[in-house]
Amino acid sequence: MAGHSHWAGIKHKKGKADKQRSKIFSKLSKEITVAAKIGDKDPSMNPRLRSAIQAARSANMPKDNIERAIDKSSINTELNFENLRYEGFGPNKIAVIVETLTDNKNRTASNIRTIFQKAGGSLGTQGSASHNFNQLGIIKVDKSEISDEEIFELAIESGAQECKSDGDIHEIQCSTNEIYNVKKELEKKINNFISTEIEWISLNSVEVSKEKHDDLINFFETLEEDDDVQNIYSNADFVK
Repeated sequence: MAGHSHWAGIKHKKGKADKQRSKIFSKLSKEITVAAKIGDKDPSMNPRLRSAIQAARSANMPKDNIERAIDKSSINTELNFENLRYEGFGPNKIAVIVETLTDNKNRTASNIRTIFQKAGGSLGTQGSASHNFNQLGIIKVDKSEISDEEIFELAIESGAQECKSDGDIHEIQCSTNEIYNVKKELEKKINNFISTEIEWISLNSVEVSKEKHDDLINFFETLEEDDDVQNIYSNADFVK
């Protein structure tokens, strides 16, 4: 079954949420610093920074940590991070996309390749795995902010492609190049957002049998422990 493939979501659903708060804060801080460095330090003028701060707040990052991350962009003028994407195949031949934010691409490439190899997988070239996914802009809002009827109407008016309501969350989907325009329209009636991200959504899933769950989870968690890794996507479908 095709659908969402963000490892953070899968991990949450499987009850494996040992969140390692300091590591999560470290990754969020890095994104805030980079966003502030390449754009305006005023969140209202910098959509990427505004979204990074909203993600940090959703993770309960203290205000002081957020401010320090923004200040770091001015203090460290030699800071030079790159967004790099790695694609490959993990255990069970599942397709995997790993998004990183790194200041040393040789180190990152070596680390990611080693993790894939130790799990019995292989790192591929650009495009080797991503053809199994569709890239979309995903905006998430808590249901306490707005009703199902209102968000559906607002999403369509804002130029979104689709709006889904599941559990406690509204999810607005749009094309990647329209995500910040849609978000800007939504902000006219919504104050708080859970996240605003460009995600890879699987088009075709690979079923992973129950006895192989642990191997795959260990693989994902090892990737996640790498400081350069920001997001992990796969087309794994965990069979219950």
